[in-house]
Amino acid sequence: MPRETPTDAPPSPPRVRSGPLASLRDSRAFRALWISNVFFFGGAWTQTMVLGWIVFDTTGSEFLLAVFTSARLAPMLLGPFAGVLSDRHDRVRLLSIACGWALTAAVAVSALESATDAPYWVLVLAGLATGLAQSPSQPARSSLVLELVGRRNLSNANALNAMAMNMTQVVGPALGGAMISAFGSSVALWISTGWFALSLVALWPLRHADTAGASRRAAPEPVAALLVGGIRTILRNRLAAGVLGVTLAANILLWPVYQAFMPVFAKESLGLDADGLGRLLTCSGVGGLTGSLVIAALGDFRFKGALFVYGTAAWGALWALFALSHQVAVSFALMAFIGLLSASFGVLQTTLLLMTTEPSVQGRALGVQELAIGVMPLSSLCLGFSAQHVGVATTTLLSSLLLVAFLAVLALRLPGLPRYRGV
Repeated sequence: MPRETPTDAPPSPPRVRSGPLASLRDSRAFRALWISNVFFFGGAWTQTMVLGWIVFDTTGSEFLLAVFTSARLAPMLLGPFAGVLSDRHDRVRLLSIACGWALTAAVAVSALESATDAPYWVLVLAGLATGLAQSPSQPARSSLVLELVGRRNLSNANALNAMAMNMTQVVGPALGGAMISAFGSSVALWISTGWFALSLVALWPLRHADTAGASRRAAPEPVAALLVGGIRTILRNRLAAGVLGVTLAANILLWPVYQAFMPVFAKESLGLDADGLGRLLTCSGVGGLTGSLVIAALGDFRFKGALFVYGTAAWGALWALFALSHQVAVSFALMAFIGLLSASFGVLQTTLLLMTTEPSVQGRALGVQELAIGVMPLSSLCLGFSAQHVGVATTTLLSSLLLVAFLAVLALRLPGLPRYRGV
């Protein structure tokens, strides 16, 4: 039987090396994906921050800000169907379509804001359009990483992806806030347009990288059968179900606070302007970047489950302290540590989900994860209603304590999750 030529054979996963940048150094394909992610998330962070500031600045309503955030995050509810697409179609092509849509939406809202002060409903539609570009592409974006780098490099690669997100979380809000103060919101929105364009260009070298795409398309099953069968397989796995449970709880109780109410904390609790809000979010981004670098440097470490569960609990406790703070310096420091510990949740939820599920359902597992994240629109409305009546600080404090209590119960009822080593 003749040997396969290098052009016919799928690329072998790169060997495992030490160091925080190992996957970037060893895999040219992952390097291209990572660069594309940097620009894509940069555009998303900049645009979301600027649009959120415009909404609260023009309406002065926490509830209307929560409605905007709900529209921005609503496409996450398409997660299971996006997971089916990821398991059935070429993932690089899906990412290219998402980047093209993001670029189109960004051009439209930037042009409208430049021409006139966009009304509230236009800002809500702009948030929805951005969400339609970002959220449905996440299963393809995350499952492609495992295909490019292999299982033993997965923690490192996911940490580097989280680092890309946190790097842009540092640059995007800071740049957006500074641009709003200096030149106005329309300039800041045009910046996000440029980020999306560069993300699309960076994907070009990956156009043949999805080596398993042909086999997924060879014998496609009906969408309904793929969806139902995949969800059944995932939920029968106690470890995977536990990871998804933590994702669900965090996105009900705390992530909506970060996504929706940081302008309220900045203005009402700390007396900050748009530039100050950008610097506050930058502290979180610097902390998240540091945490991602630490996890990347650990490589294929053995205490993945423990860091996921206990690190997320500590993250919740820090949010409780942030809710009680009215000192600018203390709040900035707390936000940096919140960002640091958010890496234990953000990086490892995807890593553990991929490690505990079968390759044939990994796209759908990530789609279910996206659905768990997608509860944020509803929870944002509920938390916004609570914040309107009892205040953002009280709402955040109660949510933080509930998350810590949930994780304590989970550690007792499912001890295999904090003990999971994934090696």
